[in-house]
Amino acid sequence: MTATSKIKSVDFYRKIPRDLTEASLSGAGLSIIAAFSMILLFGMELNSYLAVSTTTTVIVDRSMDGEFLRMEFNLSFPALSCEFASVDVSDVLGTNRLNITKTLQKFSIDPNLRPTGAEFHPGPIPKVNHGDEVDEEYGEGSVVLRGDNFDAYSHQHEILFVNFYAPWCYWSNRLKPSWEKAAKIIKERYDLEEDGRILVGKVDCTKDIELCKSHHIQGYPSIRIFRKGSDVRDNHGHHDHESYYGDRDTGSLVATMESLVAPIPLESHKLALEDKSNRTSDSVKRPAPLTGGCRIEGFVRVKKVPGNLVISAHSGAHSFDASMMNMSHYISHLSFGKRLSLSMISEVNRLSPYVGGSVDRLTGKSYMTNQGDANANVTIEHYLQIVKTEVVSRKKSKEFKLLEEYEYTAHSSLVHSPDIPVAKFHFELSPMQVLVTENPRSFSHFITNVCAIIGGVFTVAGILDSILQNTIRLVKKVELGKQF
Repeated sequence: MTATSKIKSVDFYRKIPRDLTEASLSGAGLSIIAAFSMILLFGMELNSYLAVSTTTTVIVDRSMDGEFLRMEFNLSFPALSCEFASVDVSDVLGTNRLNITKTLQKFSIDPNLRPTGAEFHPGPIPKVNHGDEVDEEYGEGSVVLRGDNFDAYSHQHEILFVNFYAPWCYWSNRLKPSWEKAAKIIKERYDLEEDGRILVGKVDCTKDIELCKSHHIQGYPSIRIFRKGSDVRDNHGHHDHESYYGDRDTGSLVATMESLVAPIPLESHKLALEDKSNRTSDSVKRPAPLTGGCRIEGFVRVKKVPGNLVISAHSGAHSFDASMMNMSHYISHLSFGKRLSLSMISEVNRLSPYVGGSVDRLTGKSYMTNQGDANANVTIEHYLQIVKTEVVSRKKSKEFKLLEEYEYTAHSSLVHSPDIPVAKFHFELSPMQVLVTENPRSFSHFITNVCAIIGGVFTVAGILDSILQNTIRLVKKVELGKQF
């Protein structure tokens, strides 16, 4: 019993019999207020414990030497053909990558940016042979086509082999001897009056500008193949016209023309000339679709040094009229950095309200110029300044990276230049980076604060109740006239 009594003597919470206590209305009110205060403060403390606490600092970029940066984009050019669209990357260290295709996709689009077919596959760039007829004497073997007779000839002949050229163009002049010689050979083998299954023609795009525009001719010379008056390819609409990409020597041109004529019976052409009323709707000339645009999407890997991404018209065997080029474009997406894995998406959603999401400032913007003298030779330049943001966490006394993103500011301008217009994205990374550190609160700190809240509110409520009771007693004694 003595040991038990000694243990009871250290009881901090001695019990008073209930019969010796007295409940009061003021005490009940304070108890209710104290209870609500405890619940409210506990909820606030719990919310603070669950919230992400971060500190932001600016430090020197910690990227390793030789690291690459992923640049992802989706750009639509309503007036640049996929046939000539080239994506080039260069930087101040001397890197110069031309006509990147491995990580990019191209789709033909109309002026309203709607796709008109499946993916366009340009294939490898061949070395075009122009033959040895440059210095030979030649005549005019091909038929001159103009806007007023083009449709008529396209209705009369099963195959219309046309050279869209410009007299000032070097490559057009290289092609001219072989073209005229091949046209003479075809005319002798396939007489226009007796046979007429094929006609070899040419269009001067400096004189018949509208005709060339209607077929969206951008590079010279462009050799097009028209079948029965239709300028739409049967190969899933990958390209505006059926185009010839082979060698330009006389032998290759003649062989290609004969291969086109071979499957066509001679009787079918004669029947078409004798009884035009029996022709099917397939032989009727259809309007040329305005699908001379291109959508380029994908990504390129660039070094973390100042550099340029350039989209332009490029070909090793064509020339371009700078005054007719239009590099208007719409930016559906442009961002920097790696794609997030599925495991990181939840972390991004958790941290985005506190550190802010990446803002792609050029996404959804369009840069359009109208064709005309005032807007000729317009290069559209975008200057991008990129800042790296890195988010790290210190959970379990260890620091590990949660997220890495890149934000950029953009300034754009239209520049008039005598050179071929391009769309240029100049990017430069800041030598500094933003470091956001997540500082999780410890559970022991949370428990300590909860105990302080409950004990503090209980104690303060008890003090207020004691003051209130003593005040009430004092007032009652004064009312009874008692002196102290």
